[in-house]
Parts: sequence; structure tokens; C-alpha cells
Amino acid sequence: MKFLKDLFTAITGIFRRNKLIVTHSGNFHADDVFAAATLSILFNNKVRIIRTRDPEIIEKGDFVFDVGGVYDPELNRFDHHQTGGAGGRENGIPYASFGLVWKKFGIEICGSKETALYIDRELAEPIDAIDNGVEISKPFFSDVYPFTVTDVLDAFLPLPGDYSQSIDEIFLDVMNLAKRILIKEIEKEKKRQEIFPKVKEVYEVAPDKRIIVFDKKLPAGLLSRFPEPLFAIVPREKDWLLLTIRDNPKTFANRKDLPKEWAGLMNEKMAEVSGVIDATFCHNNLFLAAAKSKEGAIKLAELALNNK
Repeated sequence: MKFLKDLFTAITGIFRRNKLIVTHSGNFHADDVFAAATLSILFNNKVRIIRTRDPEIIEKGDFVFDVGGVYDPELNRFDHHQTGGAGGRENGIPYASFGLVWKKFGIEICGSKETALYIDRELAEPIDAIDNGVEISKPFFSDVYPFTVTDVLDAFLPLPGDYSQSIDEIFLDVMNLAKRILIKEIEKEKKRQEIFPKVKEVYEVAPDKRIIVFDKKLPAGLLSRFPEPLFAIVPREKDWLLLTIRDNPKTFANRKDLPKEWAGLMNEKMAEVSGVIDATFCHNNLFLAAAKSKEGAIKLAELALNNK
């Protein structure tokens, strides 16, 4: 009886042990940090991470990424540095370790293909592109560049001569940060999918599809999925906002700007110039205005709609 107990304990121990994850030693990059974060989420933190280039240790890994020279998802090998790389997406962006790991496990983590595709597009594609040396954006100013996720993680790399913390300890710190980012993005996208039918319902009953009025606070940016909306009106605690709609929420190009003469106006001046007695503000960049009442915000939207 004791023999069977010991055998059962040994067998279950094999299945319950932490998964051995292997990646390269030395400086980390966003792709290996997020690949590690993905697997840590997948296995509910029951992972052991070794950073090495030792072939014998690499061989023993349950999951190996960004090292080893092999891409074989069936064997849980996710490197992209070998000759020919590890393939690319339909848009031409090649895979790095984060994208390869996400490609296999993203749907399982998110519970839906739609959410997994969102994470690939928003996080994995840009990170993979940078790791592969692919330019995905150009600055409008020659001396100003975006501060990317890669830059955030690079900020944690030690300076030469700084031995206060080992690089492997720092890797675990930034991996936990990456996990928080991933989990938050997944939660937010799921919430957007849950809320979208409510936004769609308001859109469908709107008499004028160019001006959408929300009686409850909802994400007006989701209206970009429909072709007609130019403005949305959304309640705030003590007033009502008039918001412009953009085809791409990541740009500043409104489908239609608010009137130029409103730019930067506040309180009495905004009310005087707009002709709406309770209008209180218009942003300098003409994407937001405010009024004390819903009726006032609607009037502002009508004026903006008819403005040439």
C-alpha cells in the first residue's frame, strides 16, 4: 500500500512541478520578456525560468524561446534567429519570440480568438517588428521619437558597473510588469467587446447617425467602427462632453473638427462665440468641447456639423 502511495506521489509530482522555461542569458528584450510573461500567465505562475545559452540546459527545457535555433511549436521551441527566421504575418511583419508563443497560446489565455488577435496586433506585432529591425512608424519631427514598450523595459537595464541587482533578477521584475500589461490589455479588450453591443444599440436608434447621444457614459471611440458618426455626446459628472470621432483612435485626425473659432475658448467667451449659453470650453485641438447641459452639448454638435 505504501509503495502505491509513493508511486502516486511521484507521478503526480511530475505533472504538478513547475514548467521549466528557458531563454537566453545577457540583456533582455521586449520579445523574450513578454514571451516569458505569456507562459507565466498560462501556467498561473508555476514556472521556473533559466536564462542561459548552454545547449544541455536548453535541451531540458519544457519551453524554449529566443534561443536554441529551432522553431517547432509542437515541441514548444520558439526561436526566430535561425536562417530563414520563423515566418511572418500576412502584413509582412516577421515573428519574434513573443509573437510565436502568443500564436500558439494566445487564444487559450484569452478565451477568444478576437481578443487574442487584438493582443497580437496591439502588442506582439510592434514588439516583434522592433526585435526584427522592421520600421513601423516614422517621426514627424526629426528629433522626437515615441517612447515604446521596448524603451520602457530598456530603462530597467543596468548601466555598466552597476552590480546592485543581477540581470536575471531584473528580468523577473520586468516580466512581472509585462504580465500586468498583458492582463490589463486582455481585460480591457474583453470589456470593449462586452460594451460594444450597447454602443451599437445607441447608434442604431439615433435619428441622425452623424451625432450620437449617449445618456450613459460609454466609450465613444467605438463609434469609429461605423461610417457615419462625426460627433458623440457623453455625460460627465457635472456637465456634458462633445467629442469628435476618428477613423483611427491612435491618430489625431478627426472625421470633422470643431469650429476653429472655438479653439481654446472658456466659459463666457465660449458661450458668446458659440451662441450656446451654457457652453464652457473647447479644446485647442478641436476634438472636445463641453456644456453644462445635454441640450447645450447637442446644440454645439449641430453647430459644428453645419460649420464649413
